[in-house]
Amino acid sequence: MSAGADAPRGPGSGRLRFGYGTNGFANHRLDDALAVIADLGYEGVALTLDHDHLDPFAPELARRVAAVRRRLDALGLAVVVETGARYLLDPWHKHAPTLLHDDPARRIEFLRRAVRIGADLGAEAVSFWAGVRPPGVSLPVAWDRLVAGCATICAEATDVPLGFEPEPGMLVEDVAGWRRLRDALGAPPGFGLTLDIGHCRCLEPLPVPECVTAVAEHLVNVQIDDMRRGVHEHLEFGAGEIDFPPVLRALTDAGYRGLVAVELPRHSHAAPAVAARSLDFLRAAAGADRHHRTTDPAPLLCSRGGSTPGSPLLRGGLQSKGGG
Repeated sequence: MSAGADAPRGPGSGRLRFGYGTNGFANHRLDDALAVIADLGYEGVALTLDHDHLDPFAPELARRVAAVRRRLDALGLAVVVETGARYLLDPWHKHAPTLLHDDPARRIEFLRRAVRIGADLGAEAVSFWAGVRPPGVSLPVAWDRLVAGCATICAEATDVPLGFEPEPGMLVEDVAGWRRLRDALGAPPGFGLTLDIGHCRCLEPLPVPECVTAVAEHLVNVQIDDMRRGVHEHLEFGAGEIDFPPVLRALTDAGYRGLVAVELPRHSHAAPAVAARSLDFLRAAAGADRHHRTTDPAPLLCSRGGSTPGSPLLRGGLQSKGGG
């Protein structure tokens, strides 16, 4: 039984639920990763479908999905499905093909399978993104392809919410781009937002807590990590510039009920230790926020710097460390 098995869960619990992403456990078998995540006290998991973690193209998919569902239920873990596997579809090219490529068929099939898997797992959301515009593809053509691909996936996703993630460097990299895409799709009710807290610090114009508040009604999935302004690199908590208690307060005040899952895809080499430190940090940040509400002291900074953006980013000035 996991350490958090007796804790209140779900929409009625009145508190945030923390999860951890399996893309940060790439060197573990999925069964082992789920066990470690649960034993540490996490209440959910962000499951990236990949060649070693519930490969959606391997044989006997229905049987394997059912086994994972039983495992999640036994461990008391909620789940969201993530689709950011790097080389699942093309062993030579990261994330290819995307919805923006000349032939997006394999990406569309992957997302269709992800939606069906999400429904069978009882997932709270299925998350996906646009992709980087391929060389030689004009912006209008890429945009039309994205809208068409998203419309196809929306039609498929009748039993699970979709969380579209703005990703730095991709065709839709910020919340403004997500809003434009949602409008182009006709604002379908199942087309929600996956918000990465680190991305807010990286490139959004608003301070991070204000960014959360501005999109709260659309949130179906939240990823959390530390980051620096203008650099797309997922960092452990305390290594970046985000002040986390106000961010967690914003999520709580907004009534957010989904998972808040740690997103550290480049930390698999030390996954159990990093996951343990991350949960300790988040619990301390949440506790600091509760203390702040009660005593109203000066805010506690749980990492270096604040969440107020510095100088506005110039287009093309974003540094990427390959965080996606």
